[in-house]
Amino acid sequence: QQLHQQYPWGEGSEGAGLRRKRAVLAVLLHFLETYKGLLQEEESAGKVIKELYLLIMKDTSLYHDLEDEILKLHQLVETVELKVADETPPPNKQVKPLFRHFRRIDSCLQTRVAFRGSDEIFCRVYMPDHSYVTIRSRLSASVQDILASVTEKLQYSEEQSAREDALILVTMASSGEKAVLQPSEECVFTTLGINSHLFACTRDTFDSLVPLPEEIQVVPGDTEIHRAEPEEIANHLTAFHWELFRCIHELEFVDYVFHGERGRRETANLELLLQRCSEVQHWVGTELLLCESLGKRAHLLKKLIKIAAICKQNQDMLSFYAVVIGLNNAAISRLRLTWEKLPGKFKNLFRKFENLTDPCRNHKTYREVLAKMKPPLIPFVPLILKDLTFLHEGSKTLLDGLVNVEKLHCIAEKVRTIRKYRSRPLCLELEASPSQLQTKAYVRQLRVIDNQNLLFELSYKLEPGSQ
Repeated sequence: QQLHQQYPWGEGSEGAGLRRKRAVLAVLLHFLETYKGLLQEEESAGKVIKELYLLIMKDTSLYHDLEDEILKLHQLVETVELKVADETPPPNKQVKPLFRHFRRIDSCLQTRVAFRGSDEIFCRVYMPDHSYVTIRSRLSASVQDILASVTEKLQYSEEQSAREDALILVTMASSGEKAVLQPSEECVFTTLGINSHLFACTRDTFDSLVPLPEEIQVVPGDTEIHRAEPEEIANHLTAFHWELFRCIHELEFVDYVFHGERGRRETANLELLLQRCSEVQHWVGTELLLCESLGKRAHLLKKLIKIAAICKQNQDMLSFYAVVIGLNNAAISRLRLTWEKLPGKFKNLFRKFENLTDPCRNHKTYREVLAKMKPPLIPFVPLILKDLTFLHEGSKTLLDGLVNVEKLHCIAEKVRTIRKYRSRPLCLELEASPSQLQTKAYVRQLRVIDNQNLLFELSYKLEPGSQ
């Protein structure tokens, strides 16, 4: 709005008028470059910028002197596709499923695109008897909105909703841990755990809620990881995680640290990547502990170390860290007989990986390796958030009513490194053969056990005497 007011409409193309037009255009270009991924969320901002854009495009006095800038502005506005409130009803929006709920191969093979708060998604909400309703909801919907959709599906009457037996929304983990969500909470979909689900129940039935049977059943047997080559799995991990990393707007990192839960609407893509990192860690343990044969388990352990090595070679440090952390899970590290069957070469290689992921001296070894890498690369994102949190909590943003510019410069520099990591496209040669598509589908819809108690139970069943 300030830019709109500052634009000198009607003034000529010489002197102060042209300089001011040039300044307004420069600020608008910079603003669009920086926030183009988020402007689709704000209709009011989009309307003002669209008006200013039309105003500039009608100003024929600018064309001769600022032709390049106007062309760039036109291209940017087309890229942003600013939303402007319209009296005509909007066309049907494509509804997206969240990636960790993908179960259909045709869905999980699609290229990942960024989520925005206004996006609509499908979500299952379960009842105490494990029946469910599927609702269509905005990603940024509040608990109150979700319950309204569930109530409508169940055809609850208004009288029932007003009484004490009105529905509450609960998150239920596979371990049985549950929590009641407050009506004002938003964006709960992206904060669900790996095998967590939403339940709608009355307060009277809250204590009787139990996890879904498929989340606590364990079925040993060979999966895709035993058939596929380590290079195939590692490359598909890198390709998928690159898609997820590219979906994250730089400001999501800042919002995540500065605003916490209040910034959830703007951090959906970042939270999904963090959940994926946790999912890969649990996937490592799940696959090993569901392998009952000692020989096959030792072979799988060797394959997982190979996968970590190839991910590092691909400069995918997120996958590398996740696999190494998964192998260091206490339920895996105690499998003495399995580790003893590992060839010495791979034991030494894993020790090097442990040294690289060692957090001593503020992850000094990892930072030195990362500094030598050139883009494109995928960093270990949790460490970036740790650094930003340290910068944010270590000093105040306002000092005696003045902005702490030094702090903001440090945060901006950290954000610029993220931009640098993504400054070049990722080039991986992935075949489109049926077996490759099968591996791709497997990597993008991992089935994991995230219940640590259950992992320990499986571990002790495989090797009771190991320490």
